[in-house]
Amino acid sequence: MKIGYLQSTDERVPFSDLSIKKIEKDGHQILLDEAFGLDSSLQQFSKSTSTVVQEADILVSLFPVEISQMNQFKNTQHYISFFKPYEPTFDDSFLKDCAAPCYSLDMIPRSTLAQSMDALSSMASIAGYQAVLLAAAKLPRYFPMLMTAAGTIRPAKVLVLGAGVAGLQAIAVARKLGAKVEAFDVRLAVKEEVESLGAKFVMVEGAADDIAAGGYAVQQTNEYKAKQKQAIADSVKNADVVITTAQLRGKPAPTLIEEAMVESMQKGSVIVDLAASTGGNCACTKNEEEVNHKGVTIIGNSNLHLGCVQDASTLVANNIYSYLKLFVQDEAGHIDNGHEILQASKIHPK
Repeated sequence: MKIGYLQSTDERVPFSDLSIKKIEKDGHQILLDEAFGLDSSLQQFSKSTSTVVQEADILVSLFPVEISQMNQFKNTQHYISFFKPYEPTFDDSFLKDCAAPCYSLDMIPRSTLAQSMDALSSMASIAGYQAVLLAAAKLPRYFPMLMTAAGTIRPAKVLVLGAGVAGLQAIAVARKLGAKVEAFDVRLAVKEEVESLGAKFVMVEGAADDIAAGGYAVQQTNEYKAKQKQAIADSVKNADVVITTAQLRGKPAPTLIEEAMVESMQKGSVIVDLAASTGGNCACTKNEEEVNHKGVTIIGNSNLHLGCVQDASTLVANNIYSYLKLFVQDEAGHIDNGHEILQASKIHPK
């Protein structure tokens, strides 16, 4: 098969030297859009954008390309990108004139079988790491406990809301920096993981079953929400740093930190909201902005993975390579896309 990579507006690159070597070893041909500005080591794969579009059997870009370009795709081709179909702003009307089947990398099931191709988890891990470093830089205090000749400095208190991939990474990094860490999640199944990282799990009884939620939070009862609100309020009040990661797939992020809770925090405290792009977990969050609310710094950023863009590119390239292996070409040259993961992530046609 011919695998073609198209340039898009994303800062990451969807391939790496290693992933290209693996694809070649599998017997496939690589076509790289010259718009990437390729290094000399990759110049042999460089093709014009039009050549990639015309010749590739499978097309890959991180952000969807222009509609005019998509309309040139053939029904014998397959197109892979991050379409973000669950976001409120998603409009699938642009797919009506696209002949190629389309697959969204953010629709890959978050299961053990799909772990090697789960790009969302790869990016979430980086975001959790970056969130702690950003908070540590903004906090006007040390993270670790220090015993000095001038006195003892107590460790910073960090609260992590949401113990998924991003949350667990944030917990691990905050602990390595010496902070005292608490974590909250409606999924009681993550309690053991949180505690294994040296953090205290904030327990609230009565959460709705989340076993089929694919790693996302689920809507809870009003009774549970009242208990949750009080538990979070108590923890937020005592925290120096709060990192929020809770998202509901296809819905606005749940508001976990109300304005009054922010105002209960000490001046100089920091909130990093990784759910900012879907409304945020903090009532004071503004997407892609840093605001100061009565002395508390609130950073709304759902793209912190771009703070490690080189490693983000390497990881997403590996995720895509694993995903590409699911496409199989038969003796007649037709591509079989019947694998259950491909079907689950296929958004067009349905």
